[in-house]
Amino acid sequence: MNKKILLIFVFLLFLKLNFSQDRRINYEFYFLTISPDARASGLGEQGVATNPDVFSQHWNPSKYVFSDQSSGIGFGYSPYLSKLINDSFLINVNYFNIINERSSWSTSFKYFTLGNIDIIQNPQDIPIIESPNGYSLDASYLLKLTDSFAMAFTGRYSISDFKSQYVGLDSQPTSSFAFDISGFFQSDERAYENFNGIWRVGFNLSNLGARVRFEDGGDKDFIPTNLKVGSAFDFIFDSSNKFSLNLELNKLLVPSSIPTYNSNGQIIDYKQPDIGFLSGIFKSFGDAPDGFSEELKEITLAFGLEYLYNESFALRAGYFNEHASKGVRKYLTFGTGFKLNAFNLDLSYLNSTSEVSNPFDKTIRFSFTYNFN
Repeated sequence: MNKKILLIFVFLLFLKLNFSQDRRINYEFYFLTISPDARASGLGEQGVATNPDVFSQHWNPSKYVFSDQSSGIGFGYSPYLSKLINDSFLINVNYFNIINERSSWSTSFKYFTLGNIDIIQNPQDIPIIESPNGYSLDASYLLKLTDSFAMAFTGRYSISDFKSQYVGLDSQPTSSFAFDISGFFQSDERAYENFNGIWRVGFNLSNLGARVRFEDGGDKDFIPTNLKVGSAFDFIFDSSNKFSLNLELNKLLVPSSIPTYNSNGQIIDYKQPDIGFLSGIFKSFGDAPDGFSEELKEITLAFGLEYLYNESFALRAGYFNEHASKGVRKYLTFGTGFKLNAFNLDLSYLNSTSEVSNPFDKTIRFSFTYNFN
């Protein structure tokens, strides 16, 4: 297949994977929702209530103050559509620093690209070379309110040009400023009959920000405002063996597309309401066309298991489920991690179980961290 035609197909596939279903919820700045690190990716792509690590910035920065490390830096690399092209990927860099026993700050940078794509409408046209990409820079401040509960505030600035030439010649990159509010609870270690245990609960209300516009006079689009809620439990059998169960639910706080009808009463299109993002958040809890049953279908579920040996070797597995009418993402994940002194290396692998292939299907992702004691 001609490479230019292949790249066009890849780009259209990207759109299909995210916006193909009639009952889909549309939004822009898609790359903000991608799991940036291999540890979370191996746990079914979750991290709002897992134990703290360097990449907590994406999932729940409130966790940092419970870290055993004073500061750390991490780098994550995730190939995107790697079975088809080799120049599409997500890069993520994180840093956190504990200020004192009750506060910390953290920051991260994301870069996502689909590589070079030739855009043509007719075979005889001269291709328009596009390199769709997105950037994001954020920073968080965390305060420990009690010995077991902390909250964090995050500010984020993002730029995207994923709606450039394929929408229209007047399309331009657009930017967004958004913020997150997160919280995290971690219990003390408690003794049970055959093991010790630690409970964790977390939430993250992320990407609270105004709608964006790619074209002068064009429609405004929502960004992916999300509510993540999760819980976890650590089974501590002895000083060398620990096993954790992790569960996370996610609700996209973006209004559903409402059907429009022709004169014969037939549905001809689905379109989101023209309202502000705050109104959209409240509306998103009760606007599904089929009522409460469809609202439940908008909640994704992630389940993960992690075994840790001697704080130096980890095995992970997870499952992610999204209803077929809301995005079709269903997959198993597997991962492993290795620690040598202050260095950590994590790897993950995703196996799609959906009829629609996942962009990360059969892809190995990795992340590398260095922790300062």
